[in-house]
Amino acid sequence: MSTLFDPTQAGDIRLANRIAMAPLTRNRAPGAVPNALMAEYYRQRASAGLLITEATAISPQGQGYADVPGLYSTEQLDGWKKVTAAVHQAGGKIVTQLWHVGRISHIALQPGNAPPVAPSALRANAKTVLIKDGVPTFTPTSEPRALDVGELPGIVLDYRHAARYAIASGFDGVEIHAANGYLLDQFLKTGANQRQDDYGGSVRNRARLLLEVVRAIVDEIGGGRTGIRLSPVTPANDIVDDNPQQLFDYLLHHLAPLGLAYIHVIEGATGGARTLPDRPFDYASLKAIYRKAGGQGAWMVNNGYDKALAEAAVAAGADIVAFGRPYIANPDLVERLRRDAPLNPPDRDTFYGGGAQGYTDYPTLTG
Repeated sequence: MSTLFDPTQAGDIRLANRIAMAPLTRNRAPGAVPNALMAEYYRQRASAGLLITEATAISPQGQGYADVPGLYSTEQLDGWKKVTAAVHQAGGKIVTQLWHVGRISHIALQPGNAPPVAPSALRANAKTVLIKDGVPTFTPTSEPRALDVGELPGIVLDYRHAARYAIASGFDGVEIHAANGYLLDQFLKTGANQRQDDYGGSVRNRARLLLEVVRAIVDEIGGGRTGIRLSPVTPANDIVDDNPQQLFDYLLHHLAPLGLAYIHVIEGATGGARTLPDRPFDYASLKAIYRKAGGQGAWMVNNGYDKALAEAAVAAGADIVAFGRPYIANPDLVERLRRDAPLNPPDRDTFYGGGAQGYTDYPTLTG
């Protein structure tokens, strides 16, 4: 029987264990450029089987939070090269999470102070992070404008270019962020998508943009280096769908033939309850549909896992378990889980923004 600490494969990526570090936005990239402090942060956590970077914008328009990194300029690529080199030198594997926030943004973060873009002109009851006088400040998102259908091929191209730049920067692959109420998830779900064209209405139409993005990235870098993150029922960022089971069953059936490295599924509410009585969902059925349709990618589960839950998930057939917040305060989380050692408590005041404090200064078991 497989254990949490056994090696596994995610497409073309060989992992030393079945533990992944989930994406964690930390707002430590002034000017959207990765830096030496970030390289040290990821290097410290390289014992994870797979590191997934914080969400990384594919374009200036895709930015939605202050001091988060991008992957569209030469300076950004040079910064990421230092991160990937540090992780690889420490023996780790790392992919970057490709992100377009859609309506979860603010005019202060958009080129020319333009409105954020979205499938429909529906403002989200959500907040983003601005840095004011050096202090991270949660601020309501701005009113978005609806994307014209003629703009969508350009967004697909931005994703494709970002994937190319990721490989050029030394990443082992990419994860497409299609979860948590950001742009691709907004197109998927009825609560944010009220379009009347080929990208709205039916399940097939609402899934169209995401599938175009995935196919473009697979064409660019190969399915074996491409993962995707999904959150069928999370309410994060004011997102909801009328029939998520139907939607995601359709989506996984059509993702299956694309040869993806892994499917990363957030179970329940992101960072919250694992089950939602008002939003029931059958994850086992979803996985079965993916496998029946020929999907071979590793199945990654996420949300509120501790060691006992993770071991049970692997025993039940999960290939990888992603841990999020425990990695903030425990760079050596793999070894702590292996030894059943206590975990460092995180300093919540330093989650977003700042410097080394609460970022790279947490102690390890070896000092």
